[in-house]
Amino acid sequence: MAAYAYKAIDPALGRPIEGEIEAENKLGVTEHLRGKGLVVLQIDEQKNTDVGDLFGRFKKVKSKSLVVFTRQLSTMIDSGMSLLRAMYILEEQTDDELLQERIASVREDIEAGSSLGDALDRHPDTFNELYVAMVRAGEAGGILEDTLRRVATQLEKDESLRRQVKSAMMYPTVIMIFAFIVLVALLTFLVPVFSGIFKDLGSELPMITQICVSMSNAIHKYWYILIFAPPALWFGFKKWKATPTGHRLWHKFLLRIPFKIGDIIHKVALARWARSFASLTAAGVPILQCIDTAGRTAGNNEILLAMEGVQHSVETGGTVAAPLKASPVFPSMVGHMISSGEETGALDQMLSKVADFYEDEVDAAVKALTSILEPVMIIIVGGVVGFIVVAMYMPMFKLYDKVQ
Repeated sequence: MAAYAYKAIDPALGRPIEGEIEAENKLGVTEHLRGKGLVVLQIDEQKNTDVGDLFGRFKKVKSKSLVVFTRQLSTMIDSGMSLLRAMYILEEQTDDELLQERIASVREDIEAGSSLGDALDRHPDTFNELYVAMVRAGEAGGILEDTLRRVATQLEKDESLRRQVKSAMMYPTVIMIFAFIVLVALLTFLVPVFSGIFKDLGSELPMITQICVSMSNAIHKYWYILIFAPPALWFGFKKWKATPTGHRLWHKFLLRIPFKIGDIIHKVALARWARSFASLTAAGVPILQCIDTAGRTAGNNEILLAMEGVQHSVETGGTVAAPLKASPVFPSMVGHMISSGEETGALDQMLSKVADFYEDEVDAAVKALTSILEPVMIIIVGGVVGFIVVAMYMPMFKLYDKVQ
């Protein structure tokens, strides 16, 4: 037995009521409430907040598992199988425990009378806004199986882009962490040895050596800062980024990162926007909802702001392409291709071509970035070690000159 919170309308009172009830599943709650003559609005399972649940909040459904689930659901519906039977089968055969829980919850909501789109919408951590919007459009148009195939393709494209960006950033991240560890180790263990020798000599130290010795003394005296400062800075950064101003400034900064990193982030956002827009349009989602959802799923606030201009243009009888041509976020090629798509009635196809183009651009840019960053990272690590070595040996060279 599990506890469920419900919202329903009592026709006799003419107002909504809320409460909790224990039952085997959501279907049992629905039957119980309907037996009382109530109109069910919403049913949510009440979960215990034990340690397992707290850790479970940080878990996510694997992208690959979600793609497989979506494709299999599409195939089963296309073969004529009922939605509920398909959900039962997928619930039993999935290996992802978290996804199995989500499927079970969605299945119970469907049994209680919800549509698939509404049931998925109750789990935004697994089924994002794009996923839900396309499923709802597929249900409304009677083409759910085709829409689910498009959703699976969209998920695969998103995961491919994510892997490319991760692969590009993995190498410099590892090298920078390694360089920081080497710097701290040298300042902690090597510099104090030389510092004692310099103190015995009593001669004035070069500026570069004084800097190293001061850094070493600071680490020994304020070692706890190295432990507590990074988490505190990360927490503060996350808080700042969550504010409207911080969110806007951070996304602007991302597009301006040097070494072509900002350019890659820009192309990734454009590819994701175009792919989402194309999928939504092809699924038959209303154009205004397409614009809004594509802007939100692009992953960059600058594109989202540009979409507000596009939405205003369409609402006032204008085109999608005109605001894109005027926006500095979108290259002129995008505006002209969208304009051509609107004129020929093939907007979704043109958007797919834009997405293909930028995905290929990202792939080429990632390879170029990796080849550029390798020597740069080697120079940085060599520079860190060289700085410490030179700083430690310069006083000895000065002493040798005096002896001469």
